[in-house]
Amino acid sequence: MTDPAEEAAYIEKLYEYGEQLNNAKDKSQNVQDYQGIIDAAKTSVKAKQLAAQLIPKFYKFFPDLSGPALDAHLDLVEAEELGVRVQAIRGLPLFCKDTPENIGKMVDILVQILGSEEFVERDAVHKALMSLLRQDVKASLTALFKHIGSVEEPSTDDVIREKVINFVRDKVFSIKAELLKPQEEMERHITDLIKKSLEDVTGIEFRMFMDFLKSLSLFGEKAPAERMKELIGIIEGQADLDAQFNVSDADHIDRLISCLHMALPFVVRGASSSKFLNYINKYIIPVFDQLPGERKVDLLRSLAEFSPYTTPQDSRQMLPSIVQLLKKYMTWKKTGEEMNFTYVECLLYTFHHLAHKVPNATNSLCGYKIVTGQPSDRLGEDFSEHYNDFTERLNNVEEFTRATIKKLTQGMDENNKSMAGAKTDEEKEKIKTKKQNATTGLRTCNNILTMTKPLRTKVPSFIGDKRINLSWKEATKTSSSNAPASGAKRPANAANGSNNIASKKGRGGGGGLQNQLVNRALEGLSSGGRGGMRGRGRGWGGRGRGRGGYR
Repeated sequence: MTDPAEEAAYIEKLYEYGEQLNNAKDKSQNVQDYQGIIDAAKTSVKAKQLAAQLIPKFYKFFPDLSGPALDAHLDLVEAEELGVRVQAIRGLPLFCKDTPENIGKMVDILVQILGSEEFVERDAVHKALMSLLRQDVKASLTALFKHIGSVEEPSTDDVIREKVINFVRDKVFSIKAELLKPQEEMERHITDLIKKSLEDVTGIEFRMFMDFLKSLSLFGEKAPAERMKELIGIIEGQADLDAQFNVSDADHIDRLISCLHMALPFVVRGASSSKFLNYINKYIIPVFDQLPGERKVDLLRSLAEFSPYTTPQDSRQMLPSIVQLLKKYMTWKKTGEEMNFTYVECLLYTFHHLAHKVPNATNSLCGYKIVTGQPSDRLGEDFSEHYNDFTERLNNVEEFTRATIKKLTQGMDENNKSMAGAKTDEEKEKIKTKKQNATTGLRTCNNILTMTKPLRTKVPSFIGDKRINLSWKEATKTSSSNAPASGAKRPANAANGSNNIASKKGRGGGGGLQNQLVNRALEGLSSGGRGGMRGRGRGWGGRGRGRGGYR
């Protein structure tokens, strides 16, 4: 412990050095004064705090002492005493005022301290980084993103990497309008930094970065089509569309379907979805039955939402696969099989929009005689067997759907009676959830009937507009109380792969029991939640996903 008298002498001497430097016209001549400040940084606590102010203040005047000065100051940054550390951290941006080449080094030093458990120290780090960003946003951002890493230059410390990402999200992204100037140049710079970092991220990180990119004027409403193509390209890269598909790779399936959903807003704005659709058509639909239950619904819902924006060429390629799936899930005969109404709604909607763009493709697929004057009409061939099969399935779908509407309506009446007799809030909430789920079930059924009706003729009409409001889109307005929050894991009973309303097989007699079973089958339907991107470690399931490849 330093003697008080000795400490007072150190302080007095430091004030003397500082005053002499302040008064000197040519400060570079006062080398001994600056050297004295550097030496005092190794003495008492109060002297260290004062030295932490003086070293960066006069740093620029003594280039020959830059090395010893920085070393002494960095020792103060690592001092045992909190007050010394905080004062030294506050001084770091001053080393860059007239020597901008130091910015990268200062950022590197500061990010090492981002994880401090001391609030006052962490706050000083944040303020110092913001000061550097305001001095030179380009150099500071470049240095920060090095700690987020990429495949070529991976971050070596995951804890620091996470702290840097949190800082960028909370402090930088929130004031982008202030920092990113000149706007176009700096938005492009940060976009390039983010794109490089996206080579190795978790699902949550990817969504965060994409949300930020979408908020830039670079990709705003007035942005040209090539900018939308750029964002689609980023999402396609994250989805690993160049990789061979393996149905047992659940993480790849999660990533692929989540990326498909993220691409939709850009497709709506005119970007091409061909690469996604071709990949799904080639790899995913052939193994559809092997996908996890909830992922089947996520995929079909995404395809339905994509279908109004497909090109005629993509529609022609996709249609055979969609018809094959549709036939599979539109039960043919009264065999007592269950019918997944959610699947049928999605597939009918997709079928209508694809067929609307290439109606003559349905000649060979469904037996419809549609004349477009093109060689692909195939009017001279007999596809009556396909027509009979397809219309028989449509008839059965309608029969099941009408029966289900009747059950749901009866169930609604019973729920209304039950609500009147409910005594506890818990009972009322359960009944309310059943009513909401039944309402969504009715929307699904009514949509199906609306879409089957124009298909039961020799020359059908295909719905190519937006008159059909998909049931899960409606449901988002009045989601049930037990619907999971965005990105949350779904409850086991959420009816993504379980919206199965059975025919007579396995269902006991008695209207009350039947209605309970129907409600249970539809439970969770109104949540309409889409599986979020569940990043389980870097690369959506482990470090080192690699550029364009997860494995």
